[in-house]
Amino acid sequence: MFCTKCGKQIPDSTKFCPYCGANCSPEQDIAGQAGQVFNKVEKELGSAFDEVKQSFNGNSNNQNYNQGYNANQNYSNGYNNGTIPPYSGTRLKDDRGLASYIILSIITCGIYSYYFIYKMAHDVNIACDGDGENTSGLVAFILLSFITCGIYAWFWYYNLGNRLAANGPRYGLSIQENGTTVLLWQIFGAFICGIGPFVAMHILIKNSNKICNAYNRAQGLM
Repeated sequence: MFCTKCGKQIPDSTKFCPYCGANCSPEQDIAGQAGQVFNKVEKELGSAFDEVKQSFNGNSNNQNYNQGYNANQNYSNGYNNGTIPPYSGTRLKDDRGLASYIILSIITCGIYSYYFIYKMAHDVNIACDGDGENTSGLVAFILLSFITCGIYAWFWYYNLGNRLAANGPRYGLSIQENGTTVLLWQIFGAFICGIGPFVAMHILIKNSNKICNAYNRAQGLM
């Protein structure tokens, strides 16, 4: 095996690296990985709390959004040339995570999941502006899902997955998963110990993060 600190090869039964003295026992490796996962979840939760707080307090960076959007009503012609959406006046959130989504949804008895969908739709509509599509917001999601006994929610996830995949090339990204992938996980994946919907949400989170990150880089917001 190899030392995780200095990278040199050492015997498999070695507990301490003879070169740098690092602890190489399996228990230490597991503890280190667990610590990394904990730190990642902690960072996701902190970011999610900050996003919610900014939504209540107001973010001065959002003041220019409507102005910038209205000033670029003819952008759809530019999209055919592969151009990037105009600057919206705000940095899009590109570090959403499945762990924070699950934990905060449980803590808030499901309320955060709706806020999460609202913000994701908002950011995707900005990053994908000009593609001729529109991701419906929270009100439509709740009402139509209720009326259709949840079928509209599948339709919403399907359309979002397709939209993210279709907009990948304009940012130089190759997104393999599309709406069909998401829908299959939502429906049939639910029979795999119920993890399907979480896998589907992970796909949407991962791909929306990619699109939003590419938008931020294109606008010099990194």
